[in-house]
Amino acid sequence: MIKNFDEIQQIGKENVDVAMKSFGAASKNAQAIAVEMADYSKKAFEDGAQAFEKLLGAKSIEKAIELQQSYFKDAYEGFVTKATKVGELYADLAKETYKPYEGFLAKVTPAK
Repeated sequence: MIKNFDEIQQIGKENVDVAMKSFGAASKNAQAIAVEMADYSKKAFEDGAQAFEKLLGAKSIEKAIELQQSYFKDAYEGFVTKATKVGELYADLAKETYKPYEGFLAKVTPAK
């Protein structure tokens, strides 16, 4: 058990340090996720605008269908790729946020 005021003060300081490390990791990873999503949104909009322009210039229905199919295929592949990347970033977010607590939890968990 806690024996004196200095130990209580040290535990409090350690708790704050762990919380700040965890918050810093969460902040950094959340920013990376936001950047990825912004980049994807910008690229998706630009690709959609280009596809629409090409579609307006199509000389036949067959060419329009071909352009549309190509756009949908590329958009789907881009979405799957970006969703995988963002999923990995969320996994990293969870790992990095939890990491500062690993040593702390080992100290506070009673041995069996």
